[in-house]
Amino acid sequence: MPPLENVADIADFLHSTPAIPERIVERRRYRTIWISDVHLGTRGCNADLLIDFLDHVDSDTMYLVGDMIDGWRLKKKFYWPVAHNDVVWRLLKRAKRGTRVVYIPGNHDEVFRQFSGLDFGGVSIRRKAIHETADGRRLLVLHGDEFDAITLAHRWLAYLGDTAYTALMAVNRWVNAARRRMGMPYWSLSKHAKAKVKNAVAFISQFEEVVAHAAGSRGVDGVVCGHIHTAEAREIGGIQYFNDGDWVEGCTALVEHHDGRMELLHWADEIAARTTDAAIIAIAA
Repeated sequence: MPPLENVADIADFLHSTPAIPERIVERRRYRTIWISDVHLGTRGCNADLLIDFLDHVDSDTMYLVGDMIDGWRLKKKFYWPVAHNDVVWRLLKRAKRGTRVVYIPGNHDEVFRQFSGLDFGGVSIRRKAIHETADGRRLLVLHGDEFDAITLAHRWLAYLGDTAYTALMAVNRWVNAARRRMGMPYWSLSKHAKAKVKNAVAFISQFEEVVAHAAGSRGVDGVVCGHIHTAEAREIGGIQYFNDGDWVEGCTALVEHHDGRMELLHWADEIAARTTDAAIIAIAA
């Protein structure tokens, strides 16, 4: 991957050709898109699904809500396949074409937090942001690790948890490789495990409540975050809580329609439905 240390490097990168060419399809247009927790630089990143997503949607504004690149993993072992380059290429190309792109680094890509307030290649790097929806609601946008007591107070425990999570994601890859051979759609083992483990469910619920309370104390109508890899859209104490999920387990994005309506997109389900529709059309023909 090019180091992208300055605007000239970014310009050269944009003039390169992606390994997976952009699909020429009619794109769904949204006012705003939020994605986070892509974890480029890890084997668990579902880069192919994200590339498919980016080739099928467009927006006026896009928020990259942290952990886009996994610096923790890259420090241990460098891993960067061409598909990860293609994700970066598409995001930078989107900014070049006029989309307002705001990047809010998380804890795994915290090295970029030192550049908060600067713009690179049309991408604005911010510590947090306030987004105003089409219907006038003010949403606080931030990664969310600020409210994770484990990450803040016990960094060594966070790294230990990251190692265990990486092992679980390795099993997840084997499971899905077998499912692909059997013609079955993507399924997240880790997401299923979290839903079944009582302590994980309790942590997620507590995290959501803490984030919503913090947003309410800042006088906004809602909050958009990532960090815990659990997509959600619900009201908590009069505050609208949105989590855009991730591209490791759930492969989800949060979008705002042009009338201000918010929606969570589960992209693996969308691809499965698209495949089913194509099969039905082929049979009918």
